[in-house]
Amino acid sequence: MSVDQAAAAVLSQIALAADGAVLGLTLAYVAVRSILKYTSSSSALRKIHDAPSVRVSDLRSLLSTSDDGKIIVVRGSVEAKSVVEGNWKSLRASNALVSPESGEKGVVLLRTQTCIYNEWRGFFGWTSDIRSLFARSWKEQESSSLRTVPFILVDGGIWPYSDYVVVNMDGSRHPIPLVTVYHHLQPITASPYTFLQALFGHEYPVGLLDEEKILPLGKDITAVGICSLKNGTPEIKSCKDMPYFMSDMTKEQMLVDLAFRTKVLFWSGVVLSSLAIGVLGYAAVRNWNRWKEWRQVRRVQQDNSAASSEAETQVVADEETGDIPDGELCVICLMRRRRSAFIPCGHLVCCQRCALSIEREESPKCPVCRQSIRTSVRIYDS
Repeated sequence: MSVDQAAAAVLSQIALAADGAVLGLTLAYVAVRSILKYTSSSSALRKIHDAPSVRVSDLRSLLSTSDDGKIIVVRGSVEAKSVVEGNWKSLRASNALVSPESGEKGVVLLRTQTCIYNEWRGFFGWTSDIRSLFARSWKEQESSSLRTVPFILVDGGIWPYSDYVVVNMDGSRHPIPLVTVYHHLQPITASPYTFLQALFGHEYPVGLLDEEKILPLGKDITAVGICSLKNGTPEIKSCKDMPYFMSDMTKEQMLVDLAFRTKVLFWSGVVLSSLAIGVLGYAAVRNWNRWKEWRQVRRVQQDNSAASSEAETQVVADEETGDIPDGELCVICLMRRRRSAFIPCGHLVCCQRCALSIEREESPKCPVCRQSIRTSVRIYDS
């Protein structure tokens, strides 16, 4: 059996523990997450549907006649903010970022270096299966640097830009519709240390992937966020409740995408909830029946033990204190039958209780012959 099969077997045993209770709880957790995501997605769908969709040129009039801080969908072209600042002669000399590899201009530049590791376990690499469960998440395999310049959205094809909206990216964690302008995979030359790493199953780098992505000037994007007037200038910033901030899609495409996502989340929540209720109900019934069976067996065992103990005590009591001839009475208590013989003298003159009390004395002796005794043995009638 391979390591992957063994891990799958262990996980299946854990999931089916307690008659599937662990699996039921896992399904319930995923169902709750799906329902919460469905709630947020449906709320975002309603907000985007009700939000006005305007062009950049119509944004100022909309904000002047309505309260600031409302969600608006605006579509425009990306341009550096520097083109609307300062002297009009320097409008075209925008303060944009230039890709070092491709030379293209943009307002967002993301450079990423990803180190690609091998997956061969080597001759002594069986320990890497356990180590990879923890070390892979700790090791940083990707390094990236993000640079941005202030940018605006304008109506494309109109110059000069009299109407624009400033894009405020502060605190935004939404994805940016970047375009890949450079992609290069460079192999890493092996060394003697690399050979040792491969021999013992340690991960070693085999390639370095360089990528550059930009948000180019003139790209048409749709911004969804809270729009307001700041010092007389329209500004839009992201909303945490929205799944989008800047996107290539139009408002209609966003609505279609969100509607599909909402349906998937709704039905997945329904299905997972039903499965979780079924599995947990089955596990609860099975464990309840097992507990009742165990309790019943334990009660029967206790009753049988108590009955047998009581019967044995009664038999012993009847046997020891019944109608006993004088010649068979214990010579010490004169109440119970003689049952214990002393060793080594062999005299059968005491009951078991009195024989034990004699054995506990400092120098035990037979009450008949006064010989020192070591122990006593109970004599049973056949």
